[in-house]
Amino acid sequence: MKQKRLWGTILLFGCISLSMATLAWSDGSEWGENNEHEGKGFIQQTAGVSSVNNKAYKNECSSCHFAYPAGFLPKRSWIKIMTTLDDHFGEDAELDAQDAQGIETYLLNNAADQRPNRFSRSIMRSIDSRTTPLRITKTPYFRHRHREIPTRMVEGNAKVRSFSNCLACHSGASQGSFDEDSVRIPGYRFWED
Repeated sequence: MKQKRLWGTILLFGCISLSMATLAWSDGSEWGENNEHEGKGFIQQTAGVSSVNNKAYKNECSSCHFAYPAGFLPKRSWIKIMTTLDDHFGEDAELDAQDAQGIETYLLNNAADQRPNRFSRSIMRSIDSRTTPLRITKTPYFRHRHREIPTRMVEGNAKVRSFSNCLACHSGASQGSFDEDSVRIPGYRFWED
């Protein structure tokens, strides 16, 4: 009887330990859902993506489009983008060597596969390791999160025009906040999915 109780106790504590470990590292969903800062396990992690804090990257890239947080794509994607600036989605976006090196270093150090946050981990889980996405809007994570938004509300909207125009609907995008509760699609009332 004592041996059964001992094994029962060991099994109970094992299940409790496994449950606690799972809760400490889970995202709460397949794709990650919120943008709040949280501590999980022994490592401080954030749910949201870090805002852009590199002056050269912000100045150079935001002169043409929103300076996307580095945590939106993996290192391999940023390498490909930075080595093909002479044909950057149909435009010549070449930089002088010093600026290019500084920006590339920033992007690689802050890429989705380098940052301990839910958002970047969710993006990485959605991307096949054999692919190198160049457009954030083409990642499975992005498509999943925007799947319920009718195309007419974005691409057919003169105030938005494209799903890549993050700032049009995410007012906190510059600060790294893409919380769906704060989405405001121009010309429409509050977005509810």
